[in-house]
Amino acid sequence: MAGSRLAGLSECALLRRRMVERLAAGGISDPRVLEAFQDVPRHLLVSEALRGRAYRDVALPIGEGQTISAPGVVAAMTQALDLQGDETVLDVGTGSGYQAAILSRLAARVVSIERVGRLAAEARSSLDRLGVSNVVVYLGDGSLGRPADAPYDAIVVAAGGPEVPRPLLEQLRPGGRLVGPFGGRKEQRLVRVERASDGGFRREVIGRCRFVDLVGVHGWAA
Repeated sequence: MAGSRLAGLSECALLRRRMVERLAAGGISDPRVLEAFQDVPRHLLVSEALRGRAYRDVALPIGEGQTISAPGVVAAMTQALDLQGDETVLDVGTGSGYQAAILSRLAARVVSIERVGRLAAEARSSLDRLGVSNVVVYLGDGSLGRPADAPYDAIVVAAGGPEVPRPLLEQLRPGGRLVGPFGGRKEQRLVRVERASDGGFRREVIGRCRFVDLVGVHGWAA
C-alpha cells in the first residue's frame, strides 16, 4: 500500500517526503512543522546545479557568501518558535526565502529582512512563484529589526551574531519567543529566548551550530 502511494510522487516530492521522515526521526514532532516542510519545494529555492542536493540535510550556497540552512537546523529553529497560526513573525536574514516560506505555512504574517539587495529581490520572486502572499520582504539591517511592524510574537534569526541584538528583544511581545545563533564567528549556540510578562527574558540553549555572520549595527562589522 505504501509503495503504491509513493509510486505516484515525482522524484522531488519523494525526496522531500524522505527528508520529512528523517526530520521526524531526528526529533521534529510538531505535525504542522512537518507538514510545512512537506509543502515547501526546497529545490526551487536553490540554483539548478544544486537541485540534486536540495533534500539532503546540508547547507547550500546561494551566492554573496550566504547559504540556505540545512533543513534539520531550519526545522529545529521553527519548532522552537512554537507557532500556533495567528502570529506575526520577524524573519532576520531572508536569504533564499526558504525559512520565510516555511513560516508562511505556520503564522498569519511574516516580516522578513535581508541586507543583500540581490538576495532580497530573488527571494521575493521565489516566494511569488510559490504563491506565498503573507510574507513581506524588506531590504535593511536585520540586527535592527523592523520597529514599524513590531511587536512580534516570534523572531527567528538566521545568521550568527556575538549576542542577541537588543532591538530584537525590545520588539518581542511579552510571551513571545526569539530563536537564533549567538556566540563566536566560528561557532555559536542556538538559543531560545522568551520574553516574560514582567519584561524579563528567559534563555535556554538548544544546541551548537555554525551560521554565516549577522552583519549590522548590532552584529559583526562587514
